[in-house]
Amino acid sequence: MLASLQRLITLSIIAAAAGWLWVFGRSAPLLAFAGFMAIALAYSGFLAIELILARQLNKSDPVPQPRWRELFAAWWGETVSAPRVFCWRQPFRPNAIADQLGPPARVKGRRGVVFIHGFFCNRGLWTPWLERLQGSGHAFIAVNLEPLFGSIDDYAPQIDQAVRRVTEASGLAPLLVCHSMGGLAARAWLKLMKAEARVHHVVTIGTPHRGTWLARFGHGLNGRQMRLLSEWNTALDHEMPAGRHALFTCWYSNCDNIVFPATNATLPGACNRLVRGAAHVQMAFVPEIMHATLALLDPAVA
Repeated sequence: MLASLQRLITLSIIAAAAGWLWVFGRSAPLLAFAGFMAIALAYSGFLAIELILARQLNKSDPVPQPRWRELFAAWWGETVSAPRVFCWRQPFRPNAIADQLGPPARVKGRRGVVFIHGFFCNRGLWTPWLERLQGSGHAFIAVNLEPLFGSIDDYAPQIDQAVRRVTEASGLAPLLVCHSMGGLAARAWLKLMKAEARVHHVVTIGTPHRGTWLARFGHGLNGRQMRLLSEWNTALDHEMPAGRHALFTCWYSNCDNIVFPATNATLPGACNRLVRGAAHVQMAFVPEIMHATLALLDPAVA
């Protein structure tokens, strides 16, 4: 469903930009070029607004304030990263890399991974990660969370099935790697399934653990659950085992254009790690984050 919707959006943008260029190309070349660029790069304008807004709202947050150079790096990084995800990998190549669960002789005894994407995403987000793991001997599954605008609690059975399959293939509790809302889905799974013993470690990247200011504009059920101080969010750790957050490494950024205030992407008692100058989608592909996360598959590191 999401891939089809994003294909329609992408092709509509391309058609609108090309149509503008065709209509005005001969009579008003400058207008044609300006209109083409405005349509094709409209997202960059909204991104700039988000980053400036995040910077303002982060002034009362303990996160180190970004330099203008860092904000520009985040803006440019997201301008490049987001179209690759939302206009190519997710709509056109969500299954470019298949899940890897065998043969048993190759993956048995080597820790596997379950990848959990965020809001308005699918497994295509993780393609660069899956490419690195392909043929490595580590079992992995990248889930597709559905329904698109449903409750985050409803994703727990899908995560549970993926964890079971990777555990059966490898013989070991898997590593969970989560982007954005995916980290909340992992926490909901832990709570609903009482599954702390079934996971090796959970890495979250830009997850709104304490909600995000921007979610006030979300009207789907999962969007409302990610609002600041939402009832669902407040209850997420209710009656959870002491020390559960020690299972988590939480990556957060002082330039996250979606999750702010920035420290809402951290958890008390977790290993909270700041990456500077990276925007929300871009964070999923920061080499430092990818390297440190996949290093957890090494028994010597774990």
